[in-house]
Amino acid sequence: MYTLLISGLIIFTSAHVASVSLRNSIVNSKPAITVLTIDVPAAAKATVARLYPGAKAVKWEKEDGNYEAGLTHNGKELSLVIDAKGNVLETEMTIAESALPASVRAYVAKHHAGKTIKEAAEIVDAKGRKTYEAAVGGKDLIFDEKGQFIK
Repeated sequence: MYTLLISGLIIFTSAHVASVSLRNSIVNSKPAITVLTIDVPAAAKATVARLYPGAKAVKWEKEDGNYEAGLTHNGKELSLVIDAKGNVLETEMTIAESALPASVRAYVAKHHAGKTIKEAAEIVDAKGRKTYEAAVGGKDLIFDEKGQFIK
């Protein structure tokens, strides 16, 4: 009789300890996604402040050794790729699909029939060259200033 009672207490205690341990492990665990903060050079921050005064909630990411600032300005989403010295290497602004050259829309209709353009952007590099980007079927298609397919 005592053996049965002691066995029951051992099982109950083990189950309780296991549940408390599991709860503590869940409560005290770190999230699956970790957001890393990056050190952004003052020159890069100053460039954004100078070009887009009053821009709030600028999101910074590293991009190929440079810094990408994501922000909203005058209701449009844009991003700038800036080097450590504060030089703007590229500006990408979200545009309406209708603002893409007609040849871009025609290319998508012909080569990606049945798919829609999910997002469109105008990209200007440091030399002032303009390209267009169309997100179609999970891919970013790039076009030159005249709307001719590049890649």
